[in-house]
Amino acid sequence: MQLLDYTLGELLEKYAIEAPDREFMVYADRNLRFTYSQFNDRVDQLAKGLLYIGVVPGDNVGIWANNVPDWLTFMFATAKIGAVLVTINTSYKSTELEYLLRNADIHTLCMVDGFRDSDYVNMIFDLVPELKNSQRGSLKSEKFPKLTNVIFIGPQKHRGMYNTSELMLLGSHIDEFELEQIKENISCHDVVNMQYTSGTTGFPKGVMLTHHNILNNGFAAGECMKFTSRERLLVCVPLFHCFGCVLALCAVITHGCTMVMVEDFDPLMVLASVEKEKCTALYGVPTMFIAELNHPMFGMFDLSSLRTGIMAGALCPIETMNQVMQKMNMKDIIIVYGLTETSPGMTATRTHNSPEVRATTVGFEFPNVEVKIVNPETGKDSPDGEQGEICCRGYNLMKGYYNNPEETAKVIDQDGWLHSGDLGVKTPDGFYRITGRIKDLIIRGGENISPREIENFIYTISEVEAVEVVGIPSKKYGEQVVAFVKLKTDAHLTEEDIQEFCRGKIARYKIPQFVFFVNEFPMTASGKIQKYKLREKSLELLKKSGIEVV
Repeated sequence: MQLLDYTLGELLEKYAIEAPDREFMVYADRNLRFTYSQFNDRVDQLAKGLLYIGVVPGDNVGIWANNVPDWLTFMFATAKIGAVLVTINTSYKSTELEYLLRNADIHTLCMVDGFRDSDYVNMIFDLVPELKNSQRGSLKSEKFPKLTNVIFIGPQKHRGMYNTSELMLLGSHIDEFELEQIKENISCHDVVNMQYTSGTTGFPKGVMLTHHNILNNGFAAGECMKFTSRERLLVCVPLFHCFGCVLALCAVITHGCTMVMVEDFDPLMVLASVEKEKCTALYGVPTMFIAELNHPMFGMFDLSSLRTGIMAGALCPIETMNQVMQKMNMKDIIIVYGLTETSPGMTATRTHNSPEVRATTVGFEFPNVEVKIVNPETGKDSPDGEQGEICCRGYNLMKGYYNNPEETAKVIDQDGWLHSGDLGVKTPDGFYRITGRIKDLIIRGGENISPREIENFIYTISEVEAVEVVGIPSKKYGEQVVAFVKLKTDAHLTEEDIQEFCRGKIARYKIPQFVFFVNEFPMTASGKIQKYKLREKSLELLKKSGIEVV
């Protein structure tokens, strides 16, 4: 596969000329539609508005919003003027936002009014009290000296903030020639996007990604699914995450097809939008597909238009994969594996792979990407079938962590290999299997236990909807196995039922010592289950029950 050398802005303009009337973005719930030409015009106007308020090439522009229609307008507008879009997790609270504003040197913050139980407007007024008494564009913050502008995404007006409509009007004061001059100086190897890692192993780090990184990765993902310009992709994963703004948006923009958006994940809205817009592709993490499959109205929707899509972000239960392929008509669904630091894809299954391969592996290398398994202790390559750390090298590697060369050097070695922290094996026929995180591996009495293996086994119990396995400290064994189980509606099982099902079928040391039943799992905004919170919860529950972990 030949690598693309476009910038985001160049690709948008290419299709605005070649297919001006083709739909680029659709919100089915409100019948909001933008063709490529209409969207490009809106992007240019917003780009000029940003120039007017002093955003210049190289400035970091934060976006703190769910999948609202203008999220992508800001992404392309910043890309066209050489600014860097810093995506902010919608679940962030004040402390996390404060850290990011300072760490990322945010010049301009774009935000909605809030998300779920978070009031963003009050949060920013608390963090930046000067905003209420500042003229727009003249903010002087003691805490955040780099912060100059706050933009409200929407028509409402707030003290000290611009809103989207005002920016569009201000853009008319900038000459078209000025925008064109700036665009000419933008390279595809410039940083266009910065995403903060989840910070499970310390403070979050800003991952710097270039046009070249994300467009080629999105293009490769689309090629793995055999995308054409006729695809209509339903996007219900968050745009602030690589799954949304790379594997979705960049797969679409590199193939000139259409994205159907859902502002917030709702299984009913997803199913209705697929039927209404005759979507051909659908993305999601396993928990999203499980929610769709188990929705009481699932059978009422016509999903026959679906063909392909991506399941990623977490390890996929085999049963879920089979149901998605059969009940949702997604015979060509693929699995993509990677990290934010790899833009994100490094391996993927392909549409021609057998259902078993697509359910049990993460496929093989993306085009133009190298992957290998190394022994984490010796650093030497591991033979096929032997577990080790997954490493990657290629065009897709991040430019580095923002202002953090020390941490960058820890994950990218001198030979250019990025060390993922994930454990896996390579099969003799060239497919990769993920066996867990190095830090998630449970070591009980000297035995290495893969939580994934136990989860797959417990999933075979017909009453089980979802299961997560974690390790907790044990004085006697070092670690002990704990399972968190979510049962299907009207199902009834006990801890003993789960343990009895395991006896004689898996090794005794792998059988969960404790089983807890839950209605939901703690998750990030991007749908990833937070295992560290499950570990904390299990210790709390055991303490309340008066059980000493031994």
